[in-house]
Amino acid sequence: MFSKILIANRGEIAVRVMRTCREMGIGTVAVYSELDRDALHSRYADEAYALGGQTAAESYLNTARILDVIERSGADAVHPGYGFFAENAGFAREMTDAGVTWIGPPPEAIEIMGDKISARKAAAAAAVEAVPGTLEPVTSPDDIVAFGETNGWPVAIKAAYGGGGKGLRVVESADEVPAAYETVTREAAAYFGHPEAYLERYLTRPRHIEIQVFADTHGHAVWLGERDCSTQRRHQKLIEETPASNLDNATRAAMGEAAVKVARGCGYVNAGTVEMLYQDGEFYFLEMNTRLQVEHCVTEMVCDLDLVAEQIRVAAGEPLSFTQDSVERRGAAIECRINAEDPARGFMPSPGTITRLRVPSGPGVRWDGGYEEGDTISQYYDNLVGKLVVWGPDREAARRRALRALGELEVGGIATTAPAHQLLLADPDFVSGSYSTKWVETDAAEKLAAVPAETPEPTPGEGDEPLIAHAVPVEVNGKRFQVTLWLPEAPVAAVASPAAGRAPRPKLSASAGQGGAGGTITAPMQGTILKVMVKVGDHIKAGQTMLVLEAMKMENYINAELAGTVQEIRVTAGDTVGTGDVLVVIE
Repeated sequence: MFSKILIANRGEIAVRVMRTCREMGIGTVAVYSELDRDALHSRYADEAYALGGQTAAESYLNTARILDVIERSGADAVHPGYGFFAENAGFAREMTDAGVTWIGPPPEAIEIMGDKISARKAAAAAAVEAVPGTLEPVTSPDDIVAFGETNGWPVAIKAAYGGGGKGLRVVESADEVPAAYETVTREAAAYFGHPEAYLERYLTRPRHIEIQVFADTHGHAVWLGERDCSTQRRHQKLIEETPASNLDNATRAAMGEAAVKVARGCGYVNAGTVEMLYQDGEFYFLEMNTRLQVEHCVTEMVCDLDLVAEQIRVAAGEPLSFTQDSVERRGAAIECRINAEDPARGFMPSPGTITRLRVPSGPGVRWDGGYEEGDTISQYYDNLVGKLVVWGPDREAARRRALRALGELEVGGIATTAPAHQLLLADPDFVSGSYSTKWVETDAAEKLAAVPAETPEPTPGEGDEPLIAHAVPVEVNGKRFQVTLWLPEAPVAAVASPAAGRAPRPKLSASAGQGGAGGTITAPMQGTILKVMVKVGDHIKAGQTMLVLEAMKMENYINAELAGTVQEIRVTAGDTVGTGDVLVVIE
């Protein structure tokens, strides 16, 4: 067994892996950016090392710096978590070339399944039917129009190396194709390093059902159950549950067997997820995620297994601790992704400092979080605050328990998706299990529009005690240590976290950033300008998109509220802006 594992990630998943390592008696090594020097995963690890930089590209995606930390720390294995390098075959090879064990599938399997086109071919070779689409990259908008005219609209344009809703646009007609194709290829190049895209027939009311698979180096491959991930917006998941409601056992077993075929067909080892679309009694292979999923927790709850521990044991060469016949699924589990987003403003990202955090507890309740009270959620990284996971003896009991737990959750300083979760879990469509991937953005849209806007709590003032003990991170030669200082609260708040002593900006109205007083368009949040879509002198209409702003790994379209003429543009692509910054002036 390994003596020390480096977790090449941050936030919730890094802490999740570290907790299992601690239970197994394995040392942990964290890596952190400049913004994450005092983050929870940096504090929790046995050792923590600086990568430098702020953005992911400057830090968590800096292979050379990670290799340097491996050498300095003496780690003998690397766990990638999910995101960042988790599905990067090149990074996996560099880790093994450096003499450490990669806790994940073989690079060859990552390559086959990482390219969605080759994944479709692999599924076909395993006699598993995929969603109808192309098996080669498209090279121009004309290819897309021709596909749509032949197979029918709508059509999904998808990044060949994409995932997580990035590099995906749905077009309803030929007129929408050029702009969508440009966006997909731009996102694909930016997020995945490959601009290639392919096409799929877009199913109108499908359910997104995925199968958890596990394979070892001894020839065993097992499916552990399915998860319904249909409650999503912008193709990103909000709620996941297992078992999938209203799914007969014969179909469930057929999906599980098909998933194992796909895994065996690409020589898969370790944890993986085969994603499928289900509609009108038929299921289709969609893609395979060659990593641990965000929603693995619900499978753990019903199977009574630690999937991270299983990952580590398999990577160490041990056989699976279970067989297909020994897997038992008991009860039901539901996971709510608590993201730093404001449902009252169309799920707009809401970075900032968490001024209050009270997590629920009680029977059957689990909180997997990446932050604690006082921590800051940066615009540069994923917006997942934590995962609220509940178990119940049946689906209805789990649903009621999730509502109870959401009622106990308290988060201050930022807006979160928790109010939206409460509405969705109480909706009759969810209660009956009769929903699809379109449900949140169509059927439930009107209810979500009524979610009340949250007002961030003020930052707590100075305490009554003259001196207070504070744990302050100290960095020596790039390695993080923590010391305790007895200092007045206000000064040390500025030392520990520049944002901690600063009152949060007041919450903007729903129209802020869409055109303000005097014809100015301001930034509704911190972020990076991806694209400026107008130029000085342009005559624009109310509602016209002016800029594309990226924040917390999401693209946000900034629209004009008023018609007029563009008098001034104060930003260019690549600029970083803060909340309230003036972007465009309209006359």
